[in-house]
Amino acid sequence: MTDPSVNAEYDVVVIGAGPVGENVADRARAAGLSTAVVEVELIGGECSYWACMPSKALLRPVVARADARRVPGLSDAVQGPLDTAAVLAHRDEYASHWKDDGQVAWLDGIGADIYRGRGRLTGTKTVSVTAPDGTEHRLTARHAVAVCTGSRAVVPDLPGIDGARPWTSREATSAKKVPGRLVIVGGGVVGVEMATVWQALGARVTMLIRGKGLLPKMEPFAGELVGQALTEAGADIRTGVSVAAVRRAVPDGPVTVELDGGELDGGEQVEADEILFATGRAPRTDDLGLETVGLEPGTWLTVDDSCRVDGTTWLYAVGDVNHRALLTHQGKYQARIAGAAIAARAAGVPLLETDRWGAHAATADHAAVPQVVFTDPEAASVGLTLAEAERAGHRVRAVDQDLAAVAGSGLYADGYRGRARMIVDLDRETLLGVTFVGPGIGELLHSATIAVAGEVPVDRLWHAVPAYPTISEVWLRLLEAYRDA
Repeated sequence: MTDPSVNAEYDVVVIGAGPVGENVADRARAAGLSTAVVEVELIGGECSYWACMPSKALLRPVVARADARRVPGLSDAVQGPLDTAAVLAHRDEYASHWKDDGQVAWLDGIGADIYRGRGRLTGTKTVSVTAPDGTEHRLTARHAVAVCTGSRAVVPDLPGIDGARPWTSREATSAKKVPGRLVIVGGGVVGVEMATVWQALGARVTMLIRGKGLLPKMEPFAGELVGQALTEAGADIRTGVSVAAVRRAVPDGPVTVELDGGELDGGEQVEADEILFATGRAPRTDDLGLETVGLEPGTWLTVDDSCRVDGTTWLYAVGDVNHRALLTHQGKYQARIAGAAIAARAAGVPLLETDRWGAHAATADHAAVPQVVFTDPEAASVGLTLAEAERAGHRVRAVDQDLAAVAGSGLYADGYRGRARMIVDLDRETLLGVTFVGPGIGELLHSATIAVAGEVPVDRLWHAVPAYPTISEVWLRLLEAYRDA
């Protein structure tokens, strides 16, 4: 790693070295721009150590066992419990044992300078970095500063919350032992994935959902099928409830969760060994010096489709901080777009390609965001749901298909349960959205993403022949259902 200078000038300064910041730096360096990267925690960010990688490493053995139990000739061999120690060790390896040597070597390899410490804006194109030893570095950017600081878990301000020491997604993905009883507050992606993991590893899971069901941002049947499977696995899912207070009488003792009304008003209580709040995210912009450039600390940063912050010519906000799509792969996509835009503007290109699907426009943030929820069954979607399409004023038709009716699904697992839906824009005869729910459908999603992002006409999709017998044959069944409606 290059020794950082106390005062230095670069073409681009990137604050935040998660996957998003790394990709902005990579694109800037590929364009020949000198680049500094500032990080206060581990190089590699949330995804590498407390989110995507550890959570999926935990989930993979769970889902693999569930799939194997549905295969004749194999099911009897996998009825025993998971090897918890091996599962956690597998997770630790994929989190690089919470060491960032490999990520540091990668940034070094592309020629970016790393500044460890807290980075703050101090004015137009200027950043100060307070190193762990107190040294202050003053960085100036010739062309751009990119804020890639991500988001943090939100824990509600409830009575007793401080003493209860609740889990967030970080503790849930890095825990060293299985809690006997786990309460999960929230039914979104983090909630259902962590319920899947810890229930399978032996915890008694209770989910407390304020709304009507799980996965509220997906098609309703996604949450229904995932919830059905979690219930069958032993989880207790309660909808239409909210937490009024929490308390942990002694540091190593159980936590008591008071539901609506509280004990004085006759409200119900739930006791657990740990409580996980999976109740949303907030931007990491509260201590970023935004006030020095006329922006409000602690807020999401509004950007154009090149990820440049509104009202500025030099400041970019990429990834979670712009609140467009809080997903690692989408943030990396934005980073590629923003990096290309920064390079083009630095080179004096007079007119960027910012039209729809242009080289400098993150159009997929609006039209084709893919996501896989790695539960059992998996849930995957891209583009708009039926409700979103109707709210946007599109004239649409939802086409549904029972995934169990496809030959490949029956071969994949006995008793296969799943569902597929495509949303067709009736005026253009292209797809606005696709959702799959079922075992093994995560790898099916990219075909849908290509169809949506490519705005492939339905009559052309007839010529994309799915191999037989695969689960992908659901595409043919969906098209037949659309034709015959």
